[in-house]
Amino acid sequence: MIKVTDLTRDYGENRGVFGLRFQVQPGEPFGLLGPNGAGKTTLIRHLMGFLRPQKGQCTIFGLDCWKDRKQVQRMVGYIPGEMSLMEGMRGEDYLDFLDRYRGFTGEGYRRLLLDRFPVDLNTPIHKMSKGTKQKLGIIAAFSHKPEVLILDEPTSGLDPLMQKEFVDFIGEEGKKGRVILLSSHIFEEVQRTCRRVGILRQGKLLTQDTVQEMEEKHSRRYVLQVEKGDAQAFARDFGGTILEDGRVEVKKTADLEEIFLRCYRKGEKE
Repeated sequence: MIKVTDLTRDYGENRGVFGLRFQVQPGEPFGLLGPNGAGKTTLIRHLMGFLRPQKGQCTIFGLDCWKDRKQVQRMVGYIPGEMSLMEGMRGEDYLDFLDRYRGFTGEGYRRLLLDRFPVDLNTPIHKMSKGTKQKLGIIAAFSHKPEVLILDEPTSGLDPLMQKEFVDFIGEEGKKGRVILLSSHIFEEVQRTCRRVGILRQGKLLTQDTVQEMEEKHSRRYVLQVEKGDAQAFARDFGGTILEDGRVEVKKTADLEEIFLRCYRKGEKE
């Protein structure tokens, strides 16, 4: 498991992380949700052994993330918030280098990952687009079949199709019993991938809830009047409930923009 106990790093002016305490269990993906600057990346850098705690401790399967950082880094699949790769290498050379560093050979598993996240490994990294670099970073993070996944804004730069593929992939990894911590500032991304969510703000963990509890706390109730005869289809498409007077009740964790856009596009096609 991942265990964080009273973790503190104070940069001054309310920047840093303060007294963080939580655990992540195998098979229970944990989402860390908060705006930019909330302290998500600072926490992850402690877990990866890049920063030494001023107070408190982080451990992964009992290993101290600072004192045992070499062992931790070998066992963790990590996607950084800002992808930084070896620009002078080709994609294949970069993955080969990581396999040698980790002492892992898994060519077959690499091919499976490439099928899901296609990358031309003969291309020099410095010529790759942001989205292609992100896919290469995903392959690099998963290629040694890690038991622990630490993912900082992992879908940044991916197109919608690849975002969906990644979400599906994380769901499969969670079912295998992996320990997963995913950081994001987008609630819908955490909602689709995680079972529990912690909200981080100004370096403090405000709350921890299951995704279902979070949805109930933060959803809004809308009652919409729809065209006669369309209520059943509308309720089916948007997860709504038909009321006695024919109107439809919809609960959403965001505003109604998605519904309006989809209805508009549907009307265009018809």
